Amino acid sequence: MIGIEYILLIGSALILMSTAIVKLSDNLGVPTLLLFLAVGMLAGSEGPGGIDFDDPRLASSVGIVALIFILFGGGLETRWSSVRSVLLPAVGLSTFGVLITALTVGGFVHLVLGYPLEYGLLLGSVVSSTDAAAVFSVLQSKKLSLKGELKPLLELESGSNDPTAVFLTVGFIEIVLSPHLPLIQFLGLFIAQMGLGGLIGYGLGKLMVVLINRLRFSYEGFYPVFALAFACFIYAISTLLEGSGFLAVYIAGIVVGNSEFIQKRSLLRFFDGLAWLSQIGMFLTLGLLVFPSQLLPVVDAGLIVSGVLIFLARPVSVFLVLAFTRFTWREKAFISWVGLRGAVPIILATFPLLARLPGANVMFYLVFFTVLTSALFQGWSIPLAAKVLNVAGKSGQKKRYPLEFSRIEDSDTDLVDLTVPYHSDVVGKSIVDLGIPEDSLVVLISR
Repeated sequence: MIGIEYILLIGSALILMSTAIVKLSDNLGVPTLLLFLAVGMLAGSEGPGGIDFDDPRLASSVGIVALIFILFGGGLETRWSSVRSVLLPAVGLSTFGVLITALTVGGFVHLVLGYPLEYGLLLGSVVSSTDAAAVFSVLQSKKLSLKGELKPLLELESGSNDPTAVFLTVGFIEIVLSPHLPLIQFLGLFIAQMGLGGLIGYGLGKLMVVLINRLRFSYEGFYPVFALAFACFIYAISTLLEGSGFLAVYIAGIVVGNSEFIQKRSLLRFFDGLAWLSQIGMFLTLGLLVFPSQLLPVVDAGLIVSGVLIFLARPVSVFLVLAFTRFTWREKAFISWVGLRGAVPIILATFPLLARLPGANVMFYLVFFTVLTSALFQGWSIPLAAKVLNVAGKSGQKKRYPLEFSRIEDSDTDLVDLTVPYHSDVVGKSIVDLGIPEDSLVVLISR
């Protein structure tokens, strides 16, 4: 029996190593997920670390819990005013786009690689969701941003397409196990799951804001604890009621993040750190689960699947879904190129393992290889693609000030940030001459 001190030593060392290599990711311009996975693989049974870990159920559970915090944190950071204008195209990409990707990959794998059709569609479903966080991390490391409405579209798509991929994966596993199930019943089930998940997420998100504002905790530290537990509660209650737990958590995060409540700034900072910890833990666990020697037999098939996904399935889905939108062909081409795969496909690849499907182990390594090649091949080329397609702009990082403001209960005090234009009438005047209300305080002037 391994002592707890050894578990803490190994776990903390891996997390410290992962946080330290984030700077290396910025310098190389590759997604951090690659380096986190690499650390996990090196620490595994076939690496120098020699940690023997072969528990798909535990890895899947860790991934699901991590996704709850990542999606809720992503929802908190999503500004409704920014994504409102791209709601329809983003929802189209996260539903029909995911389905088209799954069908395209599945059909190709069936016709070319000779997989049974249901297995091909299952594989296509597993690799159908995207990870926009990897895209933005690479762009930020190169001090680039995206023009127009590309950023909110990619954010909303990646946050809302995981539930569709989960549904398709579970659905095709059921079809493999019970081939005579009618497909039409899955359509009704999908609509019911997404609708129920959305309603639960919206309702409980509103309730969470009301409770935070009405509770009178004696210590500020209780607010993040309450929010964390409530996020888990939202996922659990939605899943138990046969709704989409992931969609409920993401929508609840959007509702909470776009509402006013006490201790909002500290809550956002807490979930930002928790999301990073969740990502590190998730990728390390998935990296530990992989035996690198088993990747070699799937290299040929993996390159084919990656090529189909990058050059055929993703572009077809994007151009079909966005055919009648205001996005230009350059923007559509960029959206097609940045459909990076992240942790979700690897987590979903553990589902067939848990269902004990024949060939599930090969599928897991095929998906893992596809994620690696997608992140590596597309990741480093994102800044170049943005410049070539003329969709890149200067990084608009917000200026940081040496003070913060947190709203507290029983107070209507607020901190307002005002920008004075160069040709304003107040230029050259003293503060006393500006006519500011007597109960207002000027706490900082940044020139």
